[in-house]
Amino acid sequence: MKRYIFILLASATLGLTSCSPFNVRSDYASTANFNTYRTYKLRIDDLKLNDIDKDRVLNELSRQLQAKGLQAGENPDLIINVKANHKKVTDINTTSPYGAWGWGGPFGWGIGMNRTWTSNYNEGAIIVDMVDARSNKLVWQGIGSGISVDRPKAKQKQIPEIMMEIMKNYPPQPGK
Repeated sequence: MKRYIFILLASATLGLTSCSPFNVRSDYASTANFNTYRTYKLRIDDLKLNDIDKDRVLNELSRQLQAKGLQAGENPDLIINVKANHKKVTDINTTSPYGAWGWGGPFGWGIGMNRTWTSNYNEGAIIVDMVDARSNKLVWQGIGSGISVDRPKAKQKQIPEIMMEIMKNYPPQPGK
């Protein structure tokens, strides 16, 4: 019995530590040599955010790029295009009153009604495109979604977190 409880607790702990509130993915051109990229320039023409959120995105992205050894420059190796969007999400939740309760002990029966409710919210995404400045071809793309657009306090915390998650995948590690 103790062994089963230990396995259950270990599984729950692993599940909690690997959980991220964001959906992050990336893709890259296998022909690109990421070791040759040393400088970058941000292009924000498609970054349709308010000034506060734009600063959050760009400041964290610059921090992450510099931590990876890239420096801003006027004659860059990479052009980094940053975009943001959001979509309306509707969650539908239903509860059932049946379960381990009621007459006749812990596994009896009872009478109840189902309850269904919906919640609507906006979910934001950030897209980071890295374009080779010489060939003008996309060499890396990172996408992160799951930002709580409707909650300013959540955005304040989530934007830097999602930028870190996106940039964890750069430079790509072939075979992983």
